[in-house]
Amino acid sequence: MEVENQQPTKGVKPPLESEVQDAVDQTGFGKFHYKLFVICSMVFMNTGLGASSSGLIVPAASCDFKMRTEDKGRLTAAPMLGMVCGSYFWGCLADIKGRRTALLAALFLDGCAGLTSAFVPNYWVFAFLRFLNGFAITGQSAMIFPYLGEFQPKRLRETILCWLEMAWTAGIIMLPLLGWLIIPMTFRYTSENFSFASWNLFVLICSLPALSFSAVLLFFPESPKYLFEDSQDHRAMQILARMYAENSGKPAENYPVKFVRSGGDPLEAKLAVVSNDGLISPVKIKRRKKLLGKMLGDIVKHTMTILRPPYLTITLLTSTIQFAMTAAYYTLMSWFPELFRRFAEFEKENPDSSAGICSLSFVMPVANSTTVDVVDEFGCETKLQGSVFLYTIFLGLACIPTSVWLPLCIGRLGYRFFLVVSTVFPGAAAVGLFFVTSSTQNLIVSCIFEALTSMGVSVVYCVLVTFYPTHLRVIAASFSALCGRSGALIGNLMFGYLLDLHCIVPIAVVAGLLFFGAALTFFLPRKAKLEKTDSTPVMN
Repeated sequence: MEVENQQPTKGVKPPLESEVQDAVDQTGFGKFHYKLFVICSMVFMNTGLGASSSGLIVPAASCDFKMRTEDKGRLTAAPMLGMVCGSYFWGCLADIKGRRTALLAALFLDGCAGLTSAFVPNYWVFAFLRFLNGFAITGQSAMIFPYLGEFQPKRLRETILCWLEMAWTAGIIMLPLLGWLIIPMTFRYTSENFSFASWNLFVLICSLPALSFSAVLLFFPESPKYLFEDSQDHRAMQILARMYAENSGKPAENYPVKFVRSGGDPLEAKLAVVSNDGLISPVKIKRRKKLLGKMLGDIVKHTMTILRPPYLTITLLTSTIQFAMTAAYYTLMSWFPELFRRFAEFEKENPDSSAGICSLSFVMPVANSTTVDVVDEFGCETKLQGSVFLYTIFLGLACIPTSVWLPLCIGRLGYRFFLVVSTVFPGAAAVGLFFVTSSTQNLIVSCIFEALTSMGVSVVYCVLVTFYPTHLRVIAASFSALCGRSGALIGNLMFGYLLDLHCIVPIAVVAGLLFFGAALTFFLPRKAKLEKTDSTPVMN
C-alpha cells in the first residue's frame, strides 16, 4: 500500500520537532505513560531524598567528624558544588548517549557514592563522596523533566510535568520519617579505624533507592525525540509503535504513522498518517557516527544558540530566576533542621524564655558555659530532639497542597502566576524569620517558605521543556541548572560562615534574591510572542 506524503507549503520547511511531536501524539495516552510517570516520579523522589538529606546528616554526624558551624557549612555545600560541576557534564552525556543513559549513569553513581559514604570515617573523604552525590543528583533532576516530557502528548505535557512536584514532596516527607526511625537509635560499632553508628545506617538506606530505580529504568526506552535527532529512525519508530500498542491495546503494526527521511539535511523529514489496514515499514537509516569532538562542538554550538536571539531573553531570564530561587531554596532547606535543633535545645534549657534565630547563636553558648559543655562543643552528648524530625516532616506535608494546586491550575493561571507566587510570598517568609521568637513560629514561617519555593523550582523546569525544542532542551536545562546550583553553593557557604557571626546578612540576601526573581518574572515573554519570533520552539 502506498500513501502519498502531504507536501509542505511551498518555501516552508517543516521542522523535525513538530513532525515528531505529531507522531508522539498519535500514540495516545494510556498504560505506557502511566508506567513511565511512576518510574520518573520515583527518580525525582530520590532527588528530593538526596538534596534534603544533608540537613539531617550534618547534625547527626557532628560528633564523629568534630564539626563546627563552618565545617557544617562546607559539608552542606559539598553536594551543591557537585551539582554545579555536574550540570553541564550530564547535558553533554545526554546529547552524546541519550537521556535514558544519562539518567541511568546518574542514578548508579548516586547509589554507589551514597553506599560508600556510609562506611567512611574521614570528614574530607565523606565530603568528597557527598560531592559525588550532588554531582549525580543534578543529572537526575536536570534529565528527568526532558526525558518524561519528550514522551508526552503536546496537550498534556505541561500538566504531567507539574505532577512531578508531588514526587519531590513525597521524598522530603519520607526523609525525616526515615531519619526519625533510624538516627535516634543508640547502637554503635567501633573498632580501631572504623565506626558505624545509626546515622551511617541512615546514609546507607538513603543510597538504596537510586540503585533500585536504576534497575527498573533499564526496562524503559530511550526518548524517541532524541533518537530521531540522532538519526536512529527505525529504533524510534519501534518505540512509538510500542507506546501505541500499550496505550491502545492494538497490535503495534497498526500504529498509523510512518517516517521517511529525505535529502541530505538530517532535519528534513516528513511524517505521513496511514490507514489501520496496513503499515508502511519505516525506512531504516544508517546511524550517524557520533564523534566526541563533533559532539562537544555541537554542545558549544547549542550553548551559543540559546545565548543568541530568539532564545537569549528566555535563557537569561530563566537562568537568573533559577539562580535566585535555587539559592534561596537550597540554602534554607539545608539549614532548617539545624535551626530546628537550635530552637529545640534552647527551649529545653530555657523553657520560660524566648529568642530569635539570630540571637540563638549567642544565647546558647552563654547557657552552656560550663567546662563539660565546652568539651561537648561538637554535640557528642546532645541527641537530636524528636521535634526536629517532626518539624521537618511538617515541611514536607506543607508542600502537598501546592503540589496538587500546581498541575490542576497551571493551565488556567499560567506559569508566570506561579513564579510570582513562588518568589514574593517566600521572600516575605524569609523576612519573617527575623521576627520569630519560638520554634512554633519558626515552623510556620519555614513551611510557607518550603511549600512555595519548591513549587517554583519545578515550574522553572517546566518552562524550560516548554520553551525549547528537542535539540536545545537538555542544554537549556543544563545551563539553567548550572546557574541554579551555583546559587545554592554560594548560599550554603555564605550561611555556614555568617549564621553565627552576622546572622542578618544571609537571611536578608535570601529574601532579596526572591524579590529580585519576582521582578524578573514580569519580563518573561508570553507564549504567543515567542511563537511569533521563532517557529521552532514547541509551545503548549
